[in-house]
Parts: sequence; structure tokens; C-alpha cells
Amino acid sequence: MSVQPMLHYFPLAHRPSSDSAKRMAYWQWGDPAAKHLVVCVHGLTRQGRDFDVLSQAILDKASTRGESARVICVDIIGRGMSDWLDDPMGYAVPLYAQDMIAFLTVLHAEQPYSRLDWVGTSMGGLIGMGVLGGFGMGEVALPVAVNRLVLNDVGPTIEWSSLVRLAQFIGRHAPNVGIFENEQQGADAIWKTSSSFGPHSPEAWLALSRHQLKKCADGKYTFAYDPAIAQLFKMASRESTTAGEAFLWQLYEDITAETLITRGLEGDLLSITTAASMCERGKKMPVPARLVEFAGVGHAPTFVAKDQHDVVVEFLMD
Repeated sequence: MSVQPMLHYFPLAHRPSSDSAKRMAYWQWGDPAAKHLVVCVHGLTRQGRDFDVLSQAILDKASTRGESARVICVDIIGRGMSDWLDDPMGYAVPLYAQDMIAFLTVLHAEQPYSRLDWVGTSMGGLIGMGVLGGFGMGEVALPVAVNRLVLNDVGPTIEWSSLVRLAQFIGRHAPNVGIFENEQQGADAIWKTSSSFGPHSPEAWLALSRHQLKKCADGKYTFAYDPAIAQLFKMASRESTTAGEAFLWQLYEDITAETLITRGLEGDLLSITTAASMCERGKKMPVPARLVEFAGVGHAPTFVAKDQHDVVVEFLMD
């Protein structure tokens, strides 16, 4: 049975100065009291409604087994329904990881869960690696260790050419200025820079794109993210990216969760060489990481197609 998520907000009280008054939005699916919690975190310019189809598939699988599950899909700060920061320097992966650790800690205190799984697409996967390692939080750790981890089209080594490509279109719009006459026009524009997501029916693409847009005061639509998120991203250099690889590999080596790596076969951000290395490393994992690739898809699989979300659901609900 199809359901709709409930929108909630989490105050970022742990952040310093004016950022502490900001709120991170999250979409909750399923039973709020379920002991099995799946957290889904999106890519750089995206938002939590990207996981609508996957969330529904998880709940359907749980229902067929007579079980319950709770799926939470966040809008990382600056995206979707979340607030925008006053200082764009706050748009950084280590700080997102801190946000998520604080969020999951409060969530557990309010409604305890005993199993925690993580699905992270691109940036969401990097945040997940940081969260699992207590990234930026000193001795603070998650209240429940992540049991299963999905890294969707991302790894410790990120291809520089892909970052250059992404930087060409991120944050080029003016804030809160309508540029599309309607949602369909916006969806068509998004397709021009996101066709690497792979084949989608027109209906599925509009459904995926609708939450990527927001209505402005003039009745037109614009992108549902703060263009200032591009500032730190575009400050990265080939040298700084390469220097950060060793640290990311260290985080990866410390992962204790069973891990699934998904990759678009035509993708350019996670190379097949890096993906293969990820299957060989991660010695603290209970079993070696497993790699699944999807033909006809680049960066990144959306888990809308049945063959894609079936792989993830079976991994999480096995």
C-alpha cells in the first residue's frame, strides 16, 4: 500500500553562532516506533525525496514479512525543505556528519531503535563514512552502530574530472529567483545536466524532479538548494582532493558495517578501479564489501528502477 512521508524538523542547536537556530528537515516513512531504522542521505544538490521509491519498497518488503521499519530521508542543510545557512563555510561534509550524529543521538533518545542502516548517494555516502568514524565529533559516537551500509556511486577516491564537470553547473542560479515557468520546464532543465542518472519514464522523471524545485514569490520555480553550497565545493583543488584521499581511505578501513557498493557502469565519479579496491579493503567489515553495477547508468543510480531498488532492499532486509 502506497503511503506518504511525514515532514519533520531537527534544530541544529549543536552548531555555533547563528547556525544553531537553523533547522534540518527530514521525511519519515513507516512506523515511528519501529526498531529497524534506515537512514537515506542524498547527493550534493539533491534532497530527501529522491528516496521515495526506495522507501516505499523497504516498507513493502517489511510488511510482507510481518515486520515494521522506519525510513528517514534527510534534507541536508541548505537543500530541500531545510533552512539555508548564513555562512556558506558551514556547507562542509565534516559538519554534515556532526549534524547527523547529533540528529541520530536525539532520535534514539526520543524513540529508541536497535538496528541502524545507512544508504548514502554520492555526498551522502561520504557523510556516512564520516558518521561511522565519528568524523569531527571527538569521542562522540552513534548510539547504535550502523549494521549495513550502502555506498551509492562514491568511495574514498573521487575522480577529479568528475568534480570539474559537476562544478560547471552547481550554484549558477540566483537565490529565490524563479527561472522556470512550471515544474515540467524545471524537470526538463534538470534532465540536461542529470541524464547520467539513466533512463526514466517521463512520469518517473517528473516525480523525481518535482521536489528538486521550489516555487518562488513570482509564481515561477527555481532549484531547491542554496546556490552558496557551491562555494566550498568550487574551492577544492586537485591537490586538496588528492590529499584528502588518505583520510577517506582511513575512514573506509575503519568501517565495521556490512557494506554494499552500487555503481553506474557508465559513471565517472567512482572508477571501477576504486570500486574494486573497496571490495578488497575494509578489513574490519564482517564480510568483504560487495559491488553491484547497473548498465546504462552513470552518476548516480537513483534506485527508482525496480532492478536497482530490489538490490538495495534485499541487502537491507536480508
